[in-house]
Amino acid sequence: MSRSNKHASSQSQGITNSSISRRGMIKTLGLSVGLSALPSFMFGAKTEIPMEALDHGERILPVEEKHLLDMQQFIEDCIAANKSSDPQEAVKDVLARAVSDPKVMLNAIGEPKEAGLKVFLRSKDLTIFAATWTPQMNLMPHNHHMWANIGIYTGREDNILWKKQQDGLDAHDVRCLFEGDVATLNTNAIHSVTNPLPRFTGGIHIYGGDFFATERSQWDPETLTEEPSNGDVIRNIFKKANEQMYRLNGHGN
Repeated sequence: MSRSNKHASSQSQGITNSSISRRGMIKTLGLSVGLSALPSFMFGAKTEIPMEALDHGERILPVEEKHLLDMQQFIEDCIAANKSSDPQEAVKDVLARAVSDPKVMLNAIGEPKEAGLKVFLRSKDLTIFAATWTPQMNLMPHNHHMWANIGIYTGREDNILWKKQQDGLDAHDVRCLFEGDVATLNTNAIHSVTNPLPRFTGGIHIYGGDFFATERSQWDPETLTEEPSNGDVIRNIFKKANEQMYRLNGHGN
């Protein structure tokens, strides 16, 4: 299969502390730094996002101050591009440039150490995070109800794209994303994800909305039966993936 050269895009908006508690801000952004360390763009505009996020179960990893600052220009470029008449296409170009040198992006984000999400921006218009998958980790078919863009900066991510049928799902396309590749998913896309490598895969994921406050569906990987996104199921996938990695590395549970 040929390597994908598609690109991805994203949109984003700053966050102010005018009506959000310090604890709420840190929880919303998934950061381990204090407000005083946040870059100026995060105070640019108020976002009307409720602090209550839906429990989809993903493991949120802390973002070190250095990595947040290293990513500032990229996030600002995404914000600007998202204001264009075709935001997904415009931010696709930003993401493609960012992962065109995967080692630079890897250095900005940090070496993956466990499965999870490093959230760099969350707003009602845009979510940006780095997703890391442990060796041979799998995620069942799921949707987002918003456009999504993926740029790989280390490893490889295989995506099966599915179409809804009366009796379930039908696999209709496959995209193998290598380092430097970018893929774009439309609003109605359903995909499953696999890291086929014996090492970590890391990718920048950008969504045209609030990823953490949007109802979505997942499909049982064996029966392909649709069900609401279940935080316990997803949480267990991340937990087992990390436990397996620890065992393989001789660290126990």
